[in-house]
Amino acid sequence: MQRRAFLHILSVAVPGAGMLCAQALAADAFPGKPVRILVGFSPGGSNDIVARLIAPKLAEGLGQQVMVENRPGAGGNIAVSALLSAPADGHTLLMCTTGTLSIQPHLVKSMPFDPEKDLVAVTQIIDAPYMLMVNARLPVSTVQELVAYARNRPGELNFASSGAGTGSHLAGEMLKSRTGIDIVHIAYKGTGQAMADVLEGAVSMIFDQPVSSMQYARAGKLRALAVAGPKRLAAFPEVPTVMEAGIAEFEPVTWSGICAARNTPPAAIERIQREIAKVLAMPGIARRLVQDGLEPVGSTPARFHDFLVANKRTWGKVIESTDLKPE
Repeated sequence: MQRRAFLHILSVAVPGAGMLCAQALAADAFPGKPVRILVGFSPGGSNDIVARLIAPKLAEGLGQQVMVENRPGAGGNIAVSALLSAPADGHTLLMCTTGTLSIQPHLVKSMPFDPEKDLVAVTQIIDAPYMLMVNARLPVSTVQELVAYARNRPGELNFASSGAGTGSHLAGEMLKSRTGIDIVHIAYKGTGQAMADVLEGAVSMIFDQPVSSMQYARAGKLRALAVAGPKRLAAFPEVPTVMEAGIAEFEPVTWSGICAARNTPPAAIERIQREIAKVLAMPGIARRLVQDGLEPVGSTPARFHDFLVANKRTWGKVIESTDLKPE
């Protein structure tokens, strides 16, 4: 209270101090109520799991409840719309993803928002390679066997994704274009729904992040064929990379992070980033993420912004190598 009174007096007495004092007061006030993290996909997917993993510890650091709210649909765009409809005060955040910010701008002619103008980078939470998982009843044990099996059955096999224009969708399209196989894409509103059909056998395969799928592989319901990244995962050293299987330049590594709406006070953004970085550095949290095949990051807003610009460019080149066209 004394600090707030001092800042108020200073803002009146000293010319030019008003803006600085306002920012300091805003830092004091945030967070003034519970914080929401919007997830643009259904429960059970990697983004949902990671958000719910960090939320309790983030709540302790912020001194306010942190709620995870699923707003699935349109490849994450429904959640973005909900973010932009809320006050830009830092109390509503977005679990931003590769598909929504780096891929869809290349594939959707009329995006409902401009990622670079309407959103603010807060922090990257994880790097996350995909794994190629097939239903355990599919008679293949390697990528080479899968490719041979699909070539003999053009159009019969299908692959699920967490939504059109997501990283899991693009990984499947890359597999098609790099191998020449004919497999059919089936889009869902999130990994949870997609995984249910892969487990049932209604869908043949999926590119998914380990955190939401390895439990099924360990239970014998799915078979992990390969890691779609530059190296094997420490948590699953027995699973080779797609490139080891003979498919060159196959590294569709994805990420998850936190974004806020444009005009969110810088003090709120800095506070959120600082607290999330602390959470990711906690031994228990970091160990859990690594065990699930994920790499904790916790970057600064400036570094995350630069990463987003470069990552969008990278995925643009990936899209050029497939047959996908803007819609």
